[in-house]
Amino acid sequence: MLDLFYQGGTLFMSVLTILLFAVLASFWKFPKWTKELGLIALAIGILGQFIGLYSAFNSIEEMGEVSQGMLAGGLKVSAITTIYGILIYIMSLALRLIKKS
Repeated sequence: MLDLFYQGGTLFMSVLTILLFAVLASFWKFPKWTKELGLIALAIGILGQFIGLYSAFNSIEEMGEVSQGMLAGGLKVSAITTIYGILIYIMSLALRLIKKS
């Protein structure tokens, strides 16, 4: 699991982890902010993927030719931040539903 954290990029994964804790804290203190913090996590996850894809495509352009396996591995790694952001957003929605009932 820690390996995924480093593969996803320490900057974006750290920001997303801070947002995860903020979602959990807002569940008790500021319930109206729970969904909005989840949306921010989703947006940052997608931004992390686009920046990762940009740098990967930049490297591919410099190298010239790459194998299909290397390209697939780069795409897989770029999706880590988006998946983490989506999970945080889903958690924020679930917490908000729990608070409403």
